[in-house]
Amino acid sequence: MKLICGLGNPGREYEAHRHNVGFLVVDALSTRLRTSLDQEKFEGRLGTTTVGDDKLLLLQPQTFMNVSGRCVAPLARFYKIPVENILVIHDELDLPFGRLQLKKGGGSGGHNGLKSVSECLGQPDYARLRFGIDKPKGENAKERVPGYVLSPFSKGEASALEPLLDMAAEACEAWARQGLAEAMNRFNRKTSLE
Repeated sequence: MKLICGLGNPGREYEAHRHNVGFLVVDALSTRLRTSLDQEKFEGRLGTTTVGDDKLLLLQPQTFMNVSGRCVAPLARFYKIPVENILVIHDELDLPFGRLQLKKGGGSGGHNGLKSVSECLGQPDYARLRFGIDKPKGENAKERVPGYVLSPFSKGEASALEPLLDMAAEACEAWARQGLAEAMNRFNRKTSLE
């Protein structure tokens, strides 16, 4: 059994925010795999499907970003999903908009959702799909990060978003079917929609 979790904040007011790109990727993946997130369990929206021989769970925690681990860890324990079978999708300030990068483990890089998941799982060695959202530029850029991640994509970004979400969903499916190394080889070399 495998788990793919997209990080974000619940509620209509957060739907189109950069910080919710993990939710958006899971939505695209559920469409791609012809399933729906129709169950409410462990403070999250959950969908189940199969990919190859594996049962695959798709998850959107409804706990708010900073305490995402409160949903992810109990669900993983209940279904006995080992950490190497977990993929977490999150927004990444340190990558240009639309750039995807799969990796195994690592620190939180200041991302509170990742920090919560790592703390609650008791280790950081799960796979991650980092979805580039770029970062604020210019004066006081660091101070503007909270407002930036909790704001909608620009018009130009929004118009380019759908194919990028589809590509991210494809990367998630590749992880589920072929494993992390193969998915990294296919998707980490791409910049945006090359």
